[in-house]
Amino acid sequence: MKLENVQKEDSQLIQKKMIADHFNRLSHAKELGKKVVYTFVPGNLNELIWALDMLPVHPEINALQSGMRQLSGGYIIEAEKAGHSEDVCTYVKCDVGMLKQGNIGPTGEKLPAPDLLLLSYTGCFTFMKWFEILQKEYNCPVVMLQVPYQGDGEITAGMRQYVVDQLRDIVIPALEKVAGRKLDSERLHTFLTSSARSEEDLVAVWDSARHHPSPIDAYFGGVYYIGPIFTAFRGLAECEQYYRSLRKEVEYRIQNHQGPTTPEGLFNNQKFRLVVEGPPNWTSFRDLWKMFYGEGAVVVASTYTKVGGLYEYGFRHDPDRPFESMADYCLGCYTNRNIPTRIEMLEKYMSDFEADGFIINSIKSCNSFSAGQLLMLRELEKRTGKPGAFIESDLVDPRYFSAANIKNRLDSYFQMVEARRS
Repeated sequence: MKLENVQKEDSQLIQKKMIADHFNRLSHAKELGKKVVYTFVPGNLNELIWALDMLPVHPEINALQSGMRQLSGGYIIEAEKAGHSEDVCTYVKCDVGMLKQGNIGPTGEKLPAPDLLLLSYTGCFTFMKWFEILQKEYNCPVVMLQVPYQGDGEITAGMRQYVVDQLRDIVIPALEKVAGRKLDSERLHTFLTSSARSEEDLVAVWDSARHHPSPIDAYFGGVYYIGPIFTAFRGLAECEQYYRSLRKEVEYRIQNHQGPTTPEGLFNNQKFRLVVEGPPNWTSFRDLWKMFYGEGAVVVASTYTKVGGLYEYGFRHDPDRPFESMADYCLGCYTNRNIPTRIEMLEKYMSDFEADGFIINSIKSCNSFSAGQLLMLRELEKRTGKPGAFIESDLVDPRYFSAANIKNRLDSYFQMVEARRS
C-alpha cells in the first residue's frame, strides 16, 4: 500500500499549541494564583472548573502520555516497589510512579499539586481507590459526585435529579470554597454554549466515516480527535477553533475521496472497514496502528472514543439547563452503560458504518472495559453475521504488549474476513 508523505494539518498544530500552553499554565499555577483541580475524563465537569477560574488536570491523560513517551514502564516499576500489585490498573501505577519521580508533565515541566480532588464516579470503581491514594499523597480535600450506574440501560428522572442535587449542594460549594469565589452563572453559560458547538462539529466528524473511503480513522485517529473535548479544553474558544478546523479538513478529504492521515501519510487504499471495542495500547501505539493500516484496515467506529461522552445520540451541553445537562453527560458516558447497551451500540456501529468485522482489544488491567468482552464478541457475531477478533494488551505497561502475537492474530483475522467476503 502506498502512503503519501505525512504533513501536519492545521488542527494538529492547534491541538499541539493548546496542550503546550495548558501545561505551561499549570507549571506556573501558584505564581499565577490559580487553584488546581485533579479530575477524571469520564463525566468531567470542565465547564464548572473553568467558570471558577481554576485549572484542570486529568491523571489518566498524564499516564497515557507517559506511555506514548516510553516513560510509563519505569513509573509502573516505581509504584510496584512501593507495594502496588501487578494487577492494579496501570494508569494508577503510572501516575503514582510519576508522582514519586517528581511529577514531571509531558512538556518537561513539573505539575502542581492539587488543591482539590474532584471525583466524578462514572462506572469505574478504580477511580475511587485512585483518589484515595492521591489524597494520602497530597493531603488535600476530596469531593465526590456519585453518578448512578445505568443498570437498566436508561437515564431516569430520579437519577438525573440525584446528580443535580449533588452538583448544587455538594460539588459547587466545595469548588467555590477552594476557588475563593462564587460561581458566575453567566460565565458558566458561555462555556456550556461553546461546548455544544464543539460537540456538534465532533459528531459531524464521527458521521463522516460512513463515506467510502472513510476520511477518518475513528480509533487511532479518533484518540487525537477527542483530545481537546474530553480533557482540559471543552468550553474554551480554542477548543471550538480546533473542531471547526478538524471538520473542515475532514470535509475536504470527503470531497477529494481521501482517507485519514496516518503517521506515514494519507491512507486511501482501504480494504477492510472495522469497529473496535476497548482502549488502545499506548506504549506501542504507532506499531499497533501500523498493523491495521499496513493491511488496509480502517476503523470506522470505536467505543473507546466515547469513554468521555456520547454525542451521536443527540446529547449536547445545554446552557439553559446547565446542571441537568451536566448530569446527563455524566450519566451517559460509555463506561457507565451496561453490557446489553454496549452490545447494541456496537451492533448499530456495524450496520451504520457498513463494517466488515470488529475487533476487541482486551486490556489486562482495565476491568471497566474488559469485563464481559468475550460475551460481547459472541453476541455480536451472532447478531451481525460478521467475524470478530480478540487481541490482548495493556494500557501503559510495555510488559504486556506482544507485537508478534498480536500481528499473527490480526493477519489471520484479515485473511478470514477477506475469505468470507469473497
